Order: sequence, then structure tokens, then C-alpha cells
Amino acid sequence: MTEPYSTREKEARLDPADPQEAAYLALHAERAALEEELTRQQQRQRFGSNEQEIASARATESSLLKDLDRVLTMIRAAEIRRQQPIARRWQ
Repeated sequence: MTEPYSTREKEARLDPADPQEAAYLALHAERAALEEELTRQQQRQRFGSNEQEIASARATESSLLKDLDRVLTMIRAAEIRRQQPIARRWQ
């Protein structure tokens, strides 16, 4: 069964004036920026001209992957809160 609205349509319906929605949109923007930077670092590793540049790109990629994991975890938590607004929270 397909959803009545695509992801883009859902994001278009979000109210950026709502602080929770604004935070949700900011998380997705951060995710997109991290994925873009990860692509650059992977290209540096693949096409780097010297070992120092490749090692630097590898280290940066490792750090970016940790950041991406953190952001994706926060997005999953935000999506759960959006789907179940009165669910019990474990803190």
C-alpha cells in the first residue's frame, strides 16, 4: 500500500514556524550537508594525489560518519515523536 503523500509533499506541508518542525527540518538539512561532505571526502580518497591527502580524507570521513550517525538517530527519534505525540518517553 502506498502512502497518500510523498516525502517531499510531507516536508512541504511542515510548518517551519513550529519550533519542533523547524528543528526537524534543520536535522534533515544537516543530514544533507553531511552526506554531501562525505561524498567529497570519499572522492578525495579515491582521486587524491598523495598519501597525506588521502589519510586526511579518511580521518575526516570517519568523523563525518559519526556525526551522520548522531543526526540520523536524532531524526529517527523526532519521527517517532511526530508519529506518537503522546507516547511514554523513557529518559
